[in-house]
Amino acid sequence: MSKKEDRLNRLIEILKRQNGATIRDLAQMLDVSEMTVRRDLDALKAKNVILDIPGAAVLNTQYTYEGEDDAYQLSMATRSHAKEKERIGKFAASLIQQDDCVIIDNGSTVEYLADSIAKDMKVTVFTCNLNILNKICSNPNISIIFGGGYYHPDTTLFESAENITLIKNIRATKVFASAAGVHDTMGVTCMNNYELEIKQTIIQSGAEKILLVDSSKFGMIKPCFVTDLDIFDRIITDTNLSAEWVQLIQEKGIELDMV
Repeated sequence: MSKKEDRLNRLIEILKRQNGATIRDLAQMLDVSEMTVRRDLDALKAKNVILDIPGAAVLNTQYTYEGEDDAYQLSMATRSHAKEKERIGKFAASLIQQDDCVIIDNGSTVEYLADSIAKDMKVTVFTCNLNILNKICSNPNISIIFGGGYYHPDTTLFESAENITLIKNIRATKVFASAAGVHDTMGVTCMNNYELEIKQTIIQSGAEKILLVDSSKFGMIKPCFVTDLDIFDRIITDTNLSAEWVQLIQEKGIELDMV
C-alpha cells in the first residue's frame, strides 16, 4: 500500500471515530499540510466516501466500505471506476458529430468525454469546468465558449450570474450531464448547491439531453435535487447496472447504452 493510500485509510478511520473533522484538525493529526488534506479529501469526494462540507469532512453514511477492517481500498475503487468512466466517456464522445454545439457538464465522468473528442472533429464546446477547459483548449478544431465567475477548487467549477445568462442564450445540439446520485423517486441529484442552477440551465439548453453516470450512482440520493430522470433522452452507463434499473429506464422510454 502506498503512502497516499495508507494516509487515506487513516483519514477515514479518524472520520469514523469522530463523526467528522475540520481540515486543520486532520492536517495536525496526519502531520501533513492542509493542502495535502484537501487533495486527499477531493479524491474521497470523487468516490462519494465523504460529504462536501466547506472547511470540514464528514463520512457519507450511504457509502459501502469494503475490505479488511472496513478500510477503504482507494486504489482498487479508483481503477474500477476509472475504467468504467473512461468507457462511458469514449462512447459519449463517439456521439458527437461534425459541427455539433455541445455542452459538457461538471464531473469526473464527463472529463473522460473531453479527453475522447476526435482531434479532427470541428465542434463548439461550452463548459464552466477548468479541468475540461484544460483538456480541450489545445485542440484547434474545437471552438470554446467558457463561462467564468467564482472558482470552486473542489469541483474546478466556475459559477456566476453572468454564467447563467450566457448559458440561457446558448442552444446546443447535445448536452452531456453528470450526476452524483440517480434515484427512481427522488430524481437526479448532486452534492453542492452552487452546482444546481448551472446544471439545471445547461439541461434546458440542449436539444438532446444525455446523462453520463456510472452504475454505482444508481439508487443513491445526494443533497441537491437537479431534475427528474424523465427529462433525459439518453443514459450512458456501464454494464454493471442492475436488471431492475434497466427495466425502469426502458419503461420511461429513455434510450439506454451500457458500455
